Order: sequence, then C-alpha cells, then structure tokens
Amino acid sequence: MASIRGKEKKGTPGISTASLPDIIFILLFFFMVATVMRERDVKVQVIVPEGTEIVKLKKKSLISHIYIGKPSDPALGDASRIQLNDVLGDHKKVGEFVEIERKKLPEVDRKKMIVSLKVDTETKMGIVFDVKQELRQANALKINYAASPRGELE
Repeated sequence: MASIRGKEKKGTPGISTASLPDIIFILLFFFMVATVMRERDVKVQVIVPEGTEIVKLKKKSLISHIYIGKPSDPALGDASRIQLNDVLGDHKKVGEFVEIERKKLPEVDRKKMIVSLKVDTETKMGIVFDVKQELRQANALKINYAASPRGELE
C-alpha cells in the first residue's frame, strides 16, 4: 500500500524581480512627462498680499508675469525693481515685454493675454502706477494682481 507522508514545511517562494526594471522605467517616464519645470528664476523678493475674493485663473498659458519687489541680491540696492521674464529692468521696457509675450501666443489667444502683477507688500504704489501706465500704452488691458488666500503666504 501507499505510505502516507506527513506534511512537509514548504518555504515561501522568492519574489521575481524580472519585471522590476520595466516598472522603474515606466515610473521614470511618467515623472519625466508629468513634471513641470519652473519657468522663471525670480530675482526679486515678493511676498504677495492676502486677499479674500481670489479667483484661480484657468488657462495659465495666457498669463505673463511681472514681478515687482526688492532685489534678492543686496548689491543691487534696496529700491523696488521690476523683473520682466528673467531680466531686471525699468518700467520703460514693459511695452517691449508685452509685445514679445504677445508674439509667443497663437493669433487666436493674443487678445486674451493677461498680465499678472506679483507685487511685494512693501512696494510703493508709484512703481506699480508706472507699470500700469506702460501696460495701458501697450494695450495690455487685462491685468491680474496676484494674492494669496487669507492665512496662507507664498
């Protein structure tokens, strides 16, 4: 007759790592596609004011940013400066900046362009007024003031 053997202890099988490189490359590819690189290197210190009636803009490709605040580099002084793209400038270059930004947009969206002013809370309104006058002369009439929700600072 057949002999009955007792239950033998079986060890846990090893985990197969054959598909591990495939998973790593899929994750790497996903993060390469999904990651957005920072567009601007901000050279001025900007702490935006707090607001209560804040609306998040939907189409960010239509927004061009102008930063106004004290320079991060102390060698440039304490006076508020204007940053257009990655260059510090004065209010007289705002019109040229608007034209360059408009040309980057498709023809259909050029009239929808929004200029976002990110102004430090300590900045005097004189420089902001000068920038607004230049924007008006450049026919950039859609202006957005950046703000953070109450209780949250950027």
